[in-house]
Amino acid sequence: MSRLRLPSSLEALSEPRFRLLWAGQATSAIGDGLMSIALAFAVLRIGGSATQLGLVLAAGVVSRVAFYLVGGVWADRLPRQVVMLASDLVRAAQQLIVGVLLITGTARMWHLVAGAIVYGVAAAFFQPSSTGLVPATVSTARLQQANALMGLSRSVTSVGGPLLSGLLVAFIGPGWVFIINGITFIVSAITLAMLHVERTAGAERQSFLKDLALGWHQLAIRSWYWLNLCAHALWNFAIAAFYVLGPIVATRQLGGPSAWGLISACLGVGSVVGGIITLRLLPSRPLIAANLALTPAALMLLALAIPLPVVIIGLTCVIAFAGLAFLNEVWEATMQQLIPAAVLSRVTSYDWLISLIAMPAGYAVAGPAAQRFGIPTTLVAAAIILAAPSFAIVLLPGIRRVRRTAQGTIVEGAALAPS
Repeated sequence: MSRLRLPSSLEALSEPRFRLLWAGQATSAIGDGLMSIALAFAVLRIGGSATQLGLVLAAGVVSRVAFYLVGGVWADRLPRQVVMLASDLVRAAQQLIVGVLLITGTARMWHLVAGAIVYGVAAAFFQPSSTGLVPATVSTARLQQANALMGLSRSVTSVGGPLLSGLLVAFIGPGWVFIINGITFIVSAITLAMLHVERTAGAERQSFLKDLALGWHQLAIRSWYWLNLCAHALWNFAIAAFYVLGPIVATRQLGGPSAWGLISACLGVGSVVGGIITLRLLPSRPLIAANLALTPAALMLLALAIPLPVVIIGLTCVIAFAGLAFLNEVWEATMQQLIPAAVLSRVTSYDWLISLIAMPAGYAVAGPAAQRFGIPTTLVAAAIILAAPSFAIVLLPGIRRVRRTAQGTIVEGAALAPS
């Protein structure tokens, strides 16, 4: 009997180390998909308000941002799966403790805030490590597929997770959802403990600040990289207007919360569609294709500015977030091949830091701008800020020199000058 052959778009799963890593991360993604609803109802269950929910969410984001660079340094210093395993165990403990406190009725608001801070710090160590570990588990030609599969598992759970979480919260309560998420982290930690990869050879360890500076240097010497990163930051800054002003437009002109719920669901559907496309589409000029894929997001801002019917806005959201998913996975696969492995986690930690800082700035500006200039004008301006840099960046010679070879690997057309 012949062995079952995977479709070409799923061949990354034929490699045992990546298959093990993906299984653990997909399980963890299921738990993560449950948490947005569970956390909101946990706050309400103990008598909290919308303001206090915002405090909990802000605590998680701020702690993550504050420790991203620290996490990037240690992800390059230590075996990356060890850093990820420790992060999973910390988050498992945090989720289980908060879950027990909620179930027993002893949870207080400070428990949720403290838990969000612990979770954010642990996540700040996990993400740079994960980006650096994937290339060690799969062949280079299948890196984009591997990243697409990782992203697709997160996208699918982001669509179905809230619905399932709502049912679980209704029938068994938010505390048990925290327990379930804690168990998924334990499963992820077990798969990481079973994973054996060769440790990346790095330079001799220096002081923390020198290690951090080396990561910045590797980013700074590639002008096409940091300019592209600036374009992505402007995209994140501008897209915040959609989230801030969208519910207002939906309430005033589109029929209320149900309309906004449908529009929001389309974002998740778009992410799934983009992940599926990324499994099969391997562009010969990856950064040109990926950046151009970001520009259709301007359509959903313009559709909201008019506003067009809900179905049309939803369709633009599917297209926009399919492009975003495509960019994310192609970008990550490209950086994993062009940035030296020994400093990859540090460089990507700067990437995450800049991206996370840009969006809160957009949240802060969108409301006042709408009050001053009006919602339609603000959304049109946001569409321009979003699309123009993503289109213009493809004209840079450095971006155009990044190519995919006949063997499927990604290279720069011209070598960097020595530092």
